[in-house]
Amino acid sequence: MFEIEYEFELEDLVHFNETRLKSDLDLQKKIRKNRLVVPGVMLFIGLFYYVYYVDMLTTAYITILALVWSIVSPMFLKMDMRRQIINSYTEEEKKGIFGLHHLKISQENLIHQTPGGTEKTPWDEVLRVDYLKDYVHIYIAIDAAVVIPKKAVKNGDLKKFTKHAEGIIERHA
Repeated sequence: MFEIEYEFELEDLVHFNETRLKSDLDLQKKIRKNRLVVPGVMLFIGLFYYVYYVDMLTTAYITILALVWSIVSPMFLKMDMRRQIINSYTEEEKKGIFGLHHLKISQENLIHQTPGGTEKTPWDEVLRVDYLKDYVHIYIAIDAAVVIPKKAVKNGDLKKFTKHAEGIIERHA
């Protein structure tokens, strides 16, 4: 039986949710719109002030404000999303999520032991394995995955584990 053990922390949970949000095209479109349309309207107002009132100082203030909005607003949106992600979990859920995780591969199931309990996922419900720079995601649903931070693996060989899991997923697909 293949198995690994790793430590799961808050930053890993936030990373997974941010990765999902980055792939949400509708949300990305709204962020781009906020970053470009609002400053565009502000620049138009600044142009109006310059042409109609010949007020260069107000035009400069509005232009600077538009540029600052364009640069800073995505950072505030990201911070707000992180806050919402963290606040969407109760303290009890956080205690069950964070800590030492143990993953085992059996012939029938992917067995995931967390501080909150043990879950057995049948292999025909496991969708895929995604490899990222610092993480491996084993998707058990379209919007849910077992997130394995590569740097936090304490026991076991992550590469062998994921290759074996991929083989089983392909057989059950």
